[in-house]
Amino acid sequence: MSATPAMMHGQHTPPARLALLGTGTVGSAVWARLMQWQGSALGERLRLVYAANSRFALGNPAGLPSAATDVLLQQAPQASSLEAVDVALAGDGVRIVVDATASAQVADQHAHWLARGIHVVTACKLGQGTDLARWHAIQAACEAGNTEYGDSATVGAGLPVLRTIRALQAGGDRIHAIAGVLSGSLAWLFNHYDGMQAFSGFVRQAREAGFTEPDPREDLSGEDVRRKLLILARASGYRLEDNAVQVDSLVPAALAGLPREALDAALPMLDAALRERYAAAYKNGAKLHFVARLQADGLATVGLEALPAEHALAGGGGTDNRVAIWSDRYAKQPLVIQGPGAGAEVTAAAMLDDALRIQVEASKAKVLPGRAKNSSMGNGR
Repeated sequence: MSATPAMMHGQHTPPARLALLGTGTVGSAVWARLMQWQGSALGERLRLVYAANSRFALGNPAGLPSAATDVLLQQAPQASSLEAVDVALAGDGVRIVVDATASAQVADQHAHWLARGIHVVTACKLGQGTDLARWHAIQAACEAGNTEYGDSATVGAGLPVLRTIRALQAGGDRIHAIAGVLSGSLAWLFNHYDGMQAFSGFVRQAREAGFTEPDPREDLSGEDVRRKLLILARASGYRLEDNAVQVDSLVPAALAGLPREALDAALPMLDAALRERYAAAYKNGAKLHFVARLQADGLATVGLEALPAEHALAGGGGTDNRVAIWSDRYAKQPLVIQGPGAGAEVTAAAMLDDALRIQVEASKAKVLPGRAKNSSMGNGR
């Protein structure tokens, strides 16, 4: 058995205690990954002591067994509440909330937990990709609580995009511009759309495969990409307000206003306009891609573009995200990061990577609940 850092120093480092919020596709993948680690070195570093969805919750200071997953999804013994998270994570040690929800109510609590010495790991973009005031509140709470905000999974499903931007800035580089295909669902749609079959049919396929939100209008509207671009911009030092991004939505007004139960039958409203745009791009030897752009002057845009095959953002397939970064050192030819940008497994892995990093950094510093310079801090502009 290989020695852990704690063993080499002749001491035992207690595991970080985790509260998992959300037991949907991503939350279930997080839980499954934690259960697979039980009895391993990784399992000794993270202990799941509380889990909840919007209806039920389970808690056990000694750790939740793998069999508890089914109990929580079917009939749990206690009601769920955000106040219970503070109780479940009370005490000393490294404490981490793992937010696998898409809940604004939960995101509103991020700053509260951070200020109380509880780290937060999340794939939810509502914390840093909406109101600038909320973004500032998270930064201030990290400073006040000496905690970290693990946000690797908010952009690119864990691709090293935010990590790279922060590493460049830590080395004295300045980010001048960013452009990217930031939506795995929209990447999949436009990688498959051929202008012959109905676009609405591909939307249904993507939803059934779990690539889109349950309401695909959230993806097609560009709102998800807008939030990701704001997160990247703010991490790069551009403190943009949430209304600063110009978004060209793919959802016509008539479709946007329908109740969710009427959505499926109305999806063909998308087809004619997308067929025309595909044909125009094809005639010019280009292909459609849904692109987010941040320019050096702070102009931020999101929308459908026709890109030639040799363009830096035109490669990839499936749900691949592709992000180009221009900076002092990458001024002429951008640094390009590419890889799967959707999927519960890669998202869950990214969230737990953040949790493991927080646990080891706090342990090295011998400070509880954790030494932390907030991972989302960047240079102001």
